[in-house]
Amino acid sequence: MINKIILASKSGVRKKILTEHGIECEVITSNVDEDQVKESLLKEKATPRIISKNLAELKANKVSGKKQNRIVLGADSVIDLNGELISKPNNRNEALSILKKLNGKKHQLISSVCISKNGSMIWNFTDSSNLTMKDLDIADIESYLIKIKDKELFSYGVYQIESGGRFLFSLIEGDENTIMGLPIKQIKEYLNKLQ
Repeated sequence: MINKIILASKSGVRKKILTEHGIECEVITSNVDEDQVKESLLKEKATPRIISKNLAELKANKVSGKKQNRIVLGADSVIDLNGELISKPNNRNEALSILKKLNGKKHQLISSVCISKNGSMIWNFTDSSNLTMKDLDIADIESYLIKIKDKELFSYGVYQIESGGRFLFSLIEGDENTIMGLPIKQIKEYLNKLQ
């Protein structure tokens, strides 16, 4: 099994999941302009699932093109609310607006991963989980947001089920690692096949 890779993501949660599963990773961010890519793909009527997959692939390919013969993992997660793409917030007002929009509703969290070598994708996987948010008072949502640090909020999105975000939901269906941005079981299965 390959147990040393490059992670093309600045997500501390993704790095932690890999480390906990015995996979060493060097972090090199791709600096892909995600908003520009999303805007372009939305104009082409791409679904949130396709957008997530394309972003994971772009990130992995960009970094692996500069790091010859290294295994690079790119990842991306998006929220699909009845076909509407919801991205990470850029500020606290956006975060509140997103949580108000999800309030009392069921949505899909889509996480895609891509492994690239020498600038080309060699494997990818996309998984989704269904989350149903409780119907909360705005005061409860505001109280939740106050507890989240800026770095976490803008890096990982509006909820973190690994910490205080679990209380927001009445039902979580799916793999928790996928919800945290990294379907580790499938990644390990693929890395086990590589020599």
